[in-house]
Amino acid sequence: MTIVPLGRARAAGGSGGGGPVLEARSLTKHFPVPAHRGARRAAVHAVEDVTLTLPRAGITAVVGESGSGKSTLARLLARLIEPTAGTVLLDGAAAPGRQRYARQVQLVLQDPFSSLNPVHNVGYHLARPLRLHGLARGASLDTQIAELLGRVSLAPAEVFAGKYPHELSGGQRQRVAIARALAMRPRVLLADEPVSMLDVSIRLGVLNLLAGLREREGLAILYVTHDIASARYLADVIAVMYAGQIVESGPAAQVTDAPAHPYTQLLLSAAPDPDRAQPPSLRDRGAPPNLIRPPGGCRFHPRCPFAMTVCAEERPAATEVAPGHSSACWLHVTGLTAAQSRPLAGPRLSGPRLSGPPQEDTRRPHGPGKEKR
Repeated sequence: MTIVPLGRARAAGGSGGGGPVLEARSLTKHFPVPAHRGARRAAVHAVEDVTLTLPRAGITAVVGESGSGKSTLARLLARLIEPTAGTVLLDGAAAPGRQRYARQVQLVLQDPFSSLNPVHNVGYHLARPLRLHGLARGASLDTQIAELLGRVSLAPAEVFAGKYPHELSGGQRQRVAIARALAMRPRVLLADEPVSMLDVSIRLGVLNLLAGLREREGLAILYVTHDIASARYLADVIAVMYAGQIVESGPAAQVTDAPAHPYTQLLLSAAPDPDRAQPPSLRDRGAPPNLIRPPGGCRFHPRCPFAMTVCAEERPAATEVAPGHSSACWLHVTGLTAAQSRPLAGPRLSGPRLSGPPQEDTRRPHGPGKEKR
C-alpha cells in the first residue's frame, strides 16, 4: 500500500534531497509453509503490497514491532530474496544484474558479530569486497582499507586492520560492517536494525555515523528499527509497518508528535519517555495476528480499541491527514454509514483519543491524543 509518496513527505518535513534512487512498487512476499499430504497449502504473508521510495541524501525509517515484516522488506530491497509480486526499481528502471545491483545497494545486518567471519581480521573483511568487485588497486589496497576505516571513525587504521572481530566492541564491529558495505561505493545503504544489539551508550555514535554518511556522501538510507524514538532522531520520513503492511507515513516529527493511526499511538505509548509523568497507556488488546491466516479488513482491527464493523470487512485506503502525512485507518474516512461505524463487539479500552479530521459519527475519537517525542 502506498500511504503518501515519500518525496512529498520529505518536502512537508522541510528536508532536501534529490529524486528517488531506489523504489519499491507493490512489493509482496509470501513464504510457503510445508503442509502434510492432503492439507491445504498455506503461506506466511510477510509483506503485502508495500510501495516506498528512497531519495538521494534522505533517511527513511521503517518502524514496527517484531514480526511486522521490516527485515523482510529490507532483504527484498537488497534482492537477497525474490518478491512474490511487485518490482524494485533503481533510478526508475528495472534493477540490473545482481553484481551490478550489489555495487549500488548494500545491506548492513543487525548482528555485527555473526555477519563477520571470526577467523579473519578486519583488513580481510574490507579487502574481500574490493577484490570481488574489481575495485582493488594493487599496492594501494592498504590505503583503501585505511580510507574505509577512516570513514567510519576507526583510527588508527593500521591497528584496527589487524584486529579480529572478538577483539572489538559491539559498536566497533558494527562500524566495520558499515565500512565493508561502503567498500563498493554504494548509493543506497539498507540498515537493518543496526543499533538494536548495541549498548545504549554507543548507539548514538552509530546513528550519528549514518547521519554523517548521508550529509557527506549523499547516501539514500533505509533505517529499519523497532525503536520509534531513534527513528524520530535520525530519519526525515517514518513509515510505520504492521503485519506486513504500511499503515502510516509522513515527516518524522509529525508522525511522532501527532500520530494518526492507533498502532502508531501504541508504539509511542510503549516507547520510554523521561518526560512522561504518568505510566504509559497501552491502548490495544490481544497480540499480533497469525500471518498464515491474517485477519480480513484492517489487520490491526482485532487489537484496536476503536475498531468498527467496517474495519473487519474492508481494508482501509490511505487518507491524507496533513500535508505529506497519511494514515490507512477508517477513523479518518467520512461518510461511513451507521452500520459501518458500529463498534465491534468486545472489551473497549480507555485511553487518549485519536487526532484527525472531524467525523460525522460523534462516537469516533477526535481530540489531540499527541505524545511528544
